Amino acid sequence: MTVALRSARTTDAGTIGTILHGFTLENDWMPALHSCAETIAFCGRMIDQNWVTVAETEYGVVGFLAFNGTEIHSLYLDAQARGQGIGQQLLDHAKSRQSQLSLYAFQANTRACKFYERNGFAEVGRRDGAENDENLPDIRFVWHSKGMTHG
Repeated sequence: MTVALRSARTTDAGTIGTILHGFTLENDWMPALHSCAETIAFCGRMIDQNWVTVAETEYGVVGFLAFNGTEIHSLYLDAQARGQGIGQQLLDHAKSRQSQLSLYAFQANTRACKFYERNGFAEVGRRDGAENDENLPDIRFVWHSKGMTHG
């Protein structure tokens, strides 16, 4: 499968919002705080701020990564696109632009936590959930490049 990474366009908000909302629906530990329409609007705001890179295949947009500076805010894939290296490509894209990245992952999202650890992110702290909208315990991860030049 050929994957192309590109900057998100306003017209991608519906697709990436649906991907993000779908993640909430498929995980019973994740509280449903927002409607799909609200999630799409949120994704539109991230796109407007130029934070979002999408992964596109012959099936259309199948995932996205949103980051601002060195902070990764979101990395989500459509359920059918997981396990095919697309998340890796999105993360490598962010790594190629920064010498340090950081993010929070929910402790309950063990698949994501393992993914970030495999990719060189180190746990630097844990919180009880009081600081996020979902009130879920999370983990702070940080990654530093190893002598690579970034620009």
